[in-house]
Amino acid sequence: MSPRTLTPLDRALVEIERALATVFVPKPEALHPSPAGAIEDGELDEAARHHAAGLMRVNHVGEVCAQALYFGQAAVARDEALRARMLAAAAEETDHLAWCGERLEELGSRPSLFNPLWYAGAYAIGAVAGLVGDRTSLGFVVETERQVEAHLGEHLETLPPGDERSRAIVRRMKDDEARHADNALAAGARLLPRPIPSLMRFASDVMKTVAYRV
Repeated sequence: MSPRTLTPLDRALVEIERALATVFVPKPEALHPSPAGAIEDGELDEAARHHAAGLMRVNHVGEVCAQALYFGQAAVARDEALRARMLAAAAEETDHLAWCGERLEELGSRPSLFNPLWYAGAYAIGAVAGLVGDRTSLGFVVETERQVEAHLGEHLETLPPGDERSRAIVRRMKDDEARHADNALAAGARLLPRPIPSLMRFASDVMKTVAYRV
């Protein structure tokens, strides 16, 4: 039996389901165990726990945005292989989302209240990038992952010394984001012109400032 061809309504419902699952399920089912699984939780005072939770909330938002970016790009991709690549990357980001959500719960905190807004903005950016062209879409992946990799590196330095569980998660995420960027480059990404990475960095800084607190 040949696969059923999706109608525009079917595709819209798929995108809505993906958005709801990403935004409102803080700890989705992961395909792989958390890197923190075998690490005992350290002793954290209230200030250290609050700081760690803020950083992991920022990371959780980053994964919400990554899912949205990939789904937006996949929705408009002209090339089926590129669409499959985007959806595969989104599936891997689901692991990151699950690990961050689990760690937030362990720290007695919650995801950002603005996750619907972050998702909508990132999805729109992904869709626009995809409409411009597949190579530009891949260029957004490269720049996004490079910036995420950089801020995860900062988190490795600023997480409380006793929080090895969060540090293990962040370290694994950083490695995965670097690989995603390398894969996009190898697939023919067109690097973005200079003003766009700066604007992306500014928007990211705003998101990180807000998400750390709310």
